[in-house]
Amino acid sequence: MNHQNGRKKLNLNAAHRRSMIRNQAILFIIEGTLVTTKARLKEVQRFTEKLVTLARQGNVFSVRRRAKALLPYKDEALDKLFTEIAPRYVNRAGGYTRVIPLPRRISDTAVVAKLEWVLA
Repeated sequence: MNHQNGRKKLNLNAAHRRSMIRNQAILFIIEGTLVTTKARLKEVQRFTEKLVTLARQGNVFSVRRRAKALLPYKDEALDKLFTEIAPRYVNRAGGYTRVIPLPRRISDTAVVAKLEWVLA
């Protein structure tokens, strides 16, 4: 049974999965788009939506420290999140990203999609 299991395992152990999701979220915040498999994309989307909701509270020390705990690798991603991305969505009640389906990957026929920011 798979009751009350809200996350995909992605065939990775917990530490590797957490690290991969963090790294892809950093890439998404810096670049603005992300193309990967749909299962990974959904997990990255959940993670970044929570980060933006957190960053909407403002560039306060306590909020920034909580975000730094979630994204400990790159300070430039945090700076962009707090200065450019979060202020755009202050008046939006969620749904900061969208998933655009793409054709299947040729090499292994994996379901691929693109994640991008919704323009506010």
